[in-house]
Amino acid sequence: MTRGWATPYPYPVRDTRGWTWCGETWFLTMVMIVAGVLSLNPAVAATGEESLKKQNSTVLRLSLDDAIALFLRQNLDLLQTKYGIDTAKAKRITAGLFPNPELSINTLSAYTQDCNLSKCGGIMPVISQLFLVAGKRGFRVESAEFGTQSAEAGFEDTLRQLSFAVKDAYYRVQVGHRLLEDDEQRSSRINRAIEKLGGTLAKTQNPEDLIRLQIRAVKTHANIIRDIQQIDSDRSDLLLLLALSPETELELTTDLTFEPIAPDIVALKKRVEDARPDLRAKRLLLAKRRSESKLAIANQYPDVTVDLGYNVQGPQGPDNQQQWTINLGMPIPVFDRNQGGIKEAAATVHIAEADLRKTVNEVHHQINTVYRHLGQSRLLVETYRAGAFEASEALFNRVEQDFHSGKTTILHLLDAFQAKIDIDKAYINALYEYQRDILLLESAAAQPVS
Repeated sequence: MTRGWATPYPYPVRDTRGWTWCGETWFLTMVMIVAGVLSLNPAVAATGEESLKKQNSTVLRLSLDDAIALFLRQNLDLLQTKYGIDTAKAKRITAGLFPNPELSINTLSAYTQDCNLSKCGGIMPVISQLFLVAGKRGFRVESAEFGTQSAEAGFEDTLRQLSFAVKDAYYRVQVGHRLLEDDEQRSSRINRAIEKLGGTLAKTQNPEDLIRLQIRAVKTHANIIRDIQQIDSDRSDLLLLLALSPETELELTTDLTFEPIAPDIVALKKRVEDARPDLRAKRLLLAKRRSESKLAIANQYPDVTVDLGYNVQGPQGPDNQQQWTINLGMPIPVFDRNQGGIKEAAATVHIAEADLRKTVNEVHHQINTVYRHLGQSRLLVETYRAGAFEASEALFNRVEQDFHSGKTTILHLLDAFQAKIDIDKAYINALYEYQRDILLLESAAAQPVS
């Protein structure tokens, strides 16, 4: 049978129910996969949050005394300084050692008239010992001993300086938390004032007032961010000094308080030269330089070398059997080769003396300056506490109440708000400066003040 071009070709048509079933199966499969993934995501997120919480779960409660104790145990700079003391002690051991004896073996022989090494040869072992004269070893030991004591005093001075750094960082973190707490309270009050005006420009009769409050809210939020950043920076400094990991959370329990003190400056100055470890280190360095000067003078005297030997020979000589030899040797001091060393040692003594006098003068000036600053800081804190701090708080509370009751304008509220901000921050900074001056005076005098 021949098909014409107009006759449709009977192509086989697939049943659409098969395609429908495949589509439904694919859709259900994809739904199950997506549902499984969505069900796993919260678990994965929860697992990640739990691991993050475990990583950041270390919370360390520290008072100021606890922080100092932890600093003494773990600070890496202190550990390095302690190794310097061990190095100085090792030099002290080396300085006390005697020179080692030397062993030499001499040989001689004749090779004429039927002689050889076994018949006419000799072997002479000789032991040589160097003896230091003019007290050189004693001066070296004395110099090394002063060096050890100077290293120990340097360790105490490092402890003095780093202890101040720990206390200062501790109080800086506390100041940051107080500023942050105050800014958060101010932000809450500003937000309540914004809600009072309606929250939008369309609900208030004075859109400019709302804009002013919103600008103040942004500034307060910026202050909060800066407070958090400053706290993070100060907290990092404290963690570094305590040799703790950056994930450690600190809860500081010693508050920044005001305790008026009036230290006796005359008594502090009298005890400072014995109390300051850096002054003691410089005095010990001066003593070390003087010992080195004595050693340089003693080096002009030649040391003595004593040799003791025994000659073992063959049956035919060349000399008599069983000969002993004792030699005494020393350099002939024709030329004085230590003139430069003596002058150099004398110059280092003068340098150490001048450095000691300079440091003593600087310490006394430092104590005077810090003492005056302490008195001024105490007076400033007392001025704020006498009425300015409470007055700004009372003024702002009253203006805020009047604003919420409609008795005053937004400008009065903002002025009172700014006055309270200025007084609060100035008071906290003055309190910190007063406490810091106390720490500086204790560090400068190397003794507690009261």
